Amino acid sequence: METISVEDMKIADENSEYLGVPRLLLMENAGRGIVENIIKRKKVEKSNIIIFSGTGNNGGDGFVAARHLASLGAEVHLILLGQPENIRTPEAKQNWKALEKMILTVKKTIITDSSELMEIKDLIQKSDIMIDAMLGTGIKGKIREPFSTAINLFNSAKAFKIAVDLPSGLNPESGEVHDKVIQANLTVTFHKAKPGLLNKTCTGELIVWPIGIPPEAEVIAGPGDVKSVIKKRSPHSHKGDFGRVLIIGGSIYYTGAPALTALSSLRTGVDLVIVVAPSKIAPIIRGFSPDLIVREFPGEVLNNESLPLISSLIQDWATAAVVGPGLGLHEKTIETIPEIFQLIKKRDLPLLVDADAIKILGKENKMLHGTKTVLTPHQGEFLQLTGQKMPPPSELKNRIKTVENWARELGVTILLKAHEDIISDGRRTKINTTGNPGMSVGGTGDVLSGICAAFLSQGYEPFRAAVAAAFLNGKAGDKAVQDKGYHITATDLIPLIPEVIKTYET
Repeated sequence: METISVEDMKIADENSEYLGVPRLLLMENAGRGIVENIIKRKKVEKSNIIIFSGTGNNGGDGFVAARHLASLGAEVHLILLGQPENIRTPEAKQNWKALEKMILTVKKTIITDSSELMEIKDLIQKSDIMIDAMLGTGIKGKIREPFSTAINLFNSAKAFKIAVDLPSGLNPESGEVHDKVIQANLTVTFHKAKPGLLNKTCTGELIVWPIGIPPEAEVIAGPGDVKSVIKKRSPHSHKGDFGRVLIIGGSIYYTGAPALTALSSLRTGVDLVIVVAPSKIAPIIRGFSPDLIVREFPGEVLNNESLPLISSLIQDWATAAVVGPGLGLHEKTIETIPEIFQLIKKRDLPLLVDADAIKILGKENKMLHGTKTVLTPHQGEFLQLTGQKMPPPSELKNRIKTVENWARELGVTILLKAHEDIISDGRRTKINTTGNPGMSVGGTGDVLSGICAAFLSQGYEPFRAAVAAAFLNGKAGDKAVQDKGYHITATDLIPLIPEVIKTYET
């Protein structure tokens, strides 16, 4: 049976709305799915049906089921474990409002204390069908009241028992029960099964019910991917808690690229960025912004005199590194890059490799196998990295397969920059469709590197960091073009990054 993690299900749910299928419809389909599965097994008309609902989306599914069951002639009693004002999502709130107006066909009891449950114990024992829509996927640790008493009462009844999505109390990822769990006769889960549901006796019969999530919601990058990498800030946060990015780049040939990467990392929310650059160009990079910290070593290009400084920053300071922006391909640089990769590999530091560093890596392309690395080649750099020409844009499926195969072969995450960005770690693959032809201007890839490095520095895995970065970079580019037409530069994207991120913060 195909499974989906809780995180990936949240992302798919969010991205479904982005693709035009609203979450309110998904909730409607889920609640209706519960009812469809009940009527296949039990008589509903005139049956006494009790629904235990929490205040999250799982409870919202229960609200929908209550409405449909009442329309089929059932005697429905919904027990809300919590106050209506604490219902957490707009979709669940809307379905609760509908129930509030059903004063003739759905009885409602609001429970805020476990003692109140004992007052309806006899009613529970006499029910024909019971539905668990209490806790959903958010369960952690010991069950709190009044849910603990509700689970005990639910399990003690002789009714036919249905769990919505998963039995309350079951860990959806591991299948562990840390305290107590609903013992269901039937579990109806949605879209795909969560891993913890497999081979568990508490689920009873397990049904996977489609609710209309488009398959593309798991494939096309969207707001859900961004929300999965937005780190919440505590009022007690300290400098460095949100990442420290080391950028190794720049040469006499290119001075702007490392500055673009650094500034975009800062705008994505990183606390500290250090650019390590040759002394010949360090003052130029500093001149781009007072926000930039630049450390220098002697020379005009990256060379082995940089290694003591870079080594100390890798060992004692950085939480992620970027290697590549503006490096050039001087023979001293080509000799030094592999040594830097070895230092980063030894520290197990998250890494983004871009531009000329990709070309250098192509000489020994498995050097970073198994590390926390994102490579961001365009089509030409992909050829230099792998020796394989990318299929034409009209052959999207072949392009996807090619990126997947090479990500697996090289043991890294690859973000192929193109009209449709393709991101894969060899196991998972996503496509990003944000962005526009105006972004063919030089430097937008350096901005992408900075965004992705920010997420890497905050502890997010390379695949998720790369998907979110591709989406955000494209969105910033789309907004820039909306404001200025196709007459944009890479610097136009940087101030738009926080505006785009703010759209998806919750």
